[in-house]
This record gives sequence, C-alpha cells and structure tokens, in this order.
Amino acid sequence: MTRLHKHSEAIFEKITTKATIILGNSITFILALLLVIFWFSNKEFYTQSIHAMIGDIIFSITFLSLFIIQKAFNKFSGSLHLKLNELVSSHEPANNALINIETKTESEITELSKEYTELAMKVQELEEGKGD
Repeated sequence: MTRLHKHSEAIFEKITTKATIILGNSITFILALLLVIFWFSNKEFYTQSIHAMIGDIIFSITFLSLFIIQKAFNKFSGSLHLKLNELVSSHEPANNALINIETKTESEITELSKEYTELAMKVQELEEGKGD
C-alpha cells in the first residue's frame, strides 16, 4: 500500500509541477484571454440576462487572474530560491544538500524538515544547559 502511495505521490508531484509551469506561462494567459474574448463576442453572451452576464464577467476576470497570480508566484518563488541558494552556497559550514531543494519531492522535504527540527531541539537543549 505504501508503495502505491509513494508512486501516486510522485505522479501527482510531476503533474503539479507541470501544471504550475503551464499556468504561469505567458502563452497560456494569451490563450485564456482569447477564449474570454471569444465568449464575450458570442451571441449567447448577449442573449443572457444581466445577472448571467455579470456572473460571466466576474468568472472571466477570476479565470484570467489565476494565470496572472501564477506567473507572479513563479517569478517570486524562482527569485527567492536563487537568493537562498546563493546564501547557502556562500556559507561554508552550511549543508549544501539544501541547494535546489525545490526540486525535491514532498517526502524528501518532510524528512529534511524532521532532521532540522531535531537539530533545533538539540541546540535548544545545549543553550538551556549553558544557562544553568
């Protein structure tokens, strides 16, 4: 069962990574915008009630916002990762396994997180021991 879970998690991570890239792509936004323009120029749009029209306009704005937000997030996330990679690589005693951690799977990140939680607890215990 755990093997099936790990396999499905790996597939899901690959799909979400590709979806994030596709949703944040400028070409995808242009295609979505063309789709919205096509819908607004369609006869069916103008034969609706005013409430349905307003609903469609709000839905279209929300739909296009998804692509804009994803693009902004991808840019922010990429720049943040580069900054962190630079900090980790420039600090000699740092664990260089953390460079490009964004490419690791969620389970690998969870394992690393557990290791750092344990390390933080040990440091805290040492600091409490010094205070006595």
